[in-house]
Amino acid sequence: MDEGLARLATTIRACRICRDLPLGRPLPHEPRPVLSPSSTARILIAGQAPGTRVHASGLSFTDPSGDRLRSWLGVTAEEFYDPDRFAIAAMGFCFPGLDAKGGDLPPRRECASAWRALLMAEMPQIELVMAIGFHAQRWHLGPDCGRNLTDTVTGWRSIVERPVRPRVFPLPHPSWRNTGWLKRHPWFGAELLPVLRQEISALV
Repeated sequence: MDEGLARLATTIRACRICRDLPLGRPLPHEPRPVLSPSSTARILIAGQAPGTRVHASGLSFTDPSGDRLRSWLGVTAEEFYDPDRFAIAAMGFCFPGLDAKGGDLPPRRECASAWRALLMAEMPQIELVMAIGFHAQRWHLGPDCGRNLTDTVTGWRSIVERPVRPRVFPLPHPSWRNTGWLKRHPWFGAELLPVLRQEISALV
């Protein structure tokens, strides 16, 4: 990792904005920013925010959603956690807490506004961003993002073919809570995933 990115990563890991200077209610637990930036990886995995297991482990996607994501990409855990192959940086670096139904809250608003542009500027080598979930898609696609996740992922071909860099590949979150969505949209597995695996294979 180059010096500038290393300094930024250290600063992010020490961040306590969502506890000390929150937009709304403060984070209800001690922050633990989780990210794996890279100066060499050409692929960035841009998720939503850590869940409870990632908050405990300090390593992204160490949960069943990570298993599903790796199966989508066609990579092993060893490949996935190799910083020469993948950078991993969610839209929110800290676990945001749970809602009344036991689901994860959205990423904290403070995080992307404070760090996202700075982090992307320190990783100019990124060629492909996997934007997982609507929050990541809205930030990385801007006006090209659809009205919601389904609209955005349905339009994946035109998004991937945009003449901009880095290219963005929109994905639903691999959470098992989205199993119903995947069943209702069989084209995701039949059409999108084979193209995604080709893209990943070419870059890793």
